[in-house]
Amino acid sequence: MKITKLLGVAATAALATGALVTGTPAAATSNTLLNAEMVPALQRDLGLTADQALARIQSETAAGTLEQALASALAGSFGGASYNEATGKLRVGVTDAAKLGQVLASGAEAELVRFSAAQLDSTVDRLNASERAADGAITGWGVDTKTNRVTVNVLPGKSGVVDSYLEKAKVDKTAVSVVETTSVPTLKYDVRGGDAYYINSSSRCSIGFSVNGGFLTAGHCGPGTVTGSNRVAMGSFARVSFPTNDYGHVRVNSNWTPRGIINNGTRVSGSTVAATGASVCKSGSTTGWTCGTVGAKNQTVRYAEGTVYGMTATNVRSQAGDSGGSFIAGNQAQGMLSGGNSSVTYFFPVRPALSATGTSLVLG
Repeated sequence: MKITKLLGVAATAALATGALVTGTPAAATSNTLLNAEMVPALQRDLGLTADQALARIQSETAAGTLEQALASALAGSFGGASYNEATGKLRVGVTDAAKLGQVLASGAEAELVRFSAAQLDSTVDRLNASERAADGAITGWGVDTKTNRVTVNVLPGKSGVVDSYLEKAKVDKTAVSVVETTSVPTLKYDVRGGDAYYINSSSRCSIGFSVNGGFLTAGHCGPGTVTGSNRVAMGSFARVSFPTNDYGHVRVNSNWTPRGIINNGTRVSGSTVAATGASVCKSGSTTGWTCGTVGAKNQTVRYAEGTVYGMTATNVRSQAGDSGGSFIAGNQAQGMLSGGNSSVTYFFPVRPALSATGTSLVLG
């Protein structure tokens, strides 16, 4: 079936029938175009068929529309809502028993709860206002609509610090549930071709291409520990081959995600070798995006630091700091910038580097 089909369904109809994971999705009635990559991702990650994924999206969209309507209609008695994937319906909390019927009449499920959505949001606001007083073992907090509480996350064995924080923030402790967690939130960063990285917090080079678990770059940039362009710890060189070759393989930590793109948005789709005379572009952290043509191949280059074999010459402009940067022809990875002079820039081909390191390109 075509993934880029149009989606849409009336809110109450979808919620009343609860059709979300079985059968054929209802006929499209809106002009919202589904992202072509969404359905395959839902199939993979939620274990759905394509039809089930489409039906679920329709049902969830209808639930979101109904939630907005009920939040307005119930006003101060609205206790929040959540999507019940088992039934395909919106589950709505209300603080006033007299309004349960109103929720049920809309096609949603109803539950009598203690705290309104406004009360829970106010509790979060109080915690936010006192955030600087929170112990470091507290990793975060927020509204949990399913439990009708504000959940405060804290490291194992440290629940005691939450009570003192709640007192400082002057919140109703009955509106709070404490959850111990071993997970500490960290920022996530993308690994992209052409971006800068630093070796041993001193010299700078450029990322070549993302591979599984890390990236390829120039071997002469290593060895050592690596930080990103933002100076956040990134990983370390797993392998360096220089001279003779000029490739390096950096393994990154869990804060970094290798992406199959160059930092100007160009996707990496493969590694088909471009012909001599074909256009080629490079991305480096000093000179950015520059282009030229592929010159002679299988070039031996004698640097003062050692000789490198099997390189490709280009007339692409580059400067110091571009080392390791991405050479790409169309969407096909070609190699990592090695060096050159005022008229010639050489790159070490990506294919032998992939083979030698036992890695594969992350494709965009």
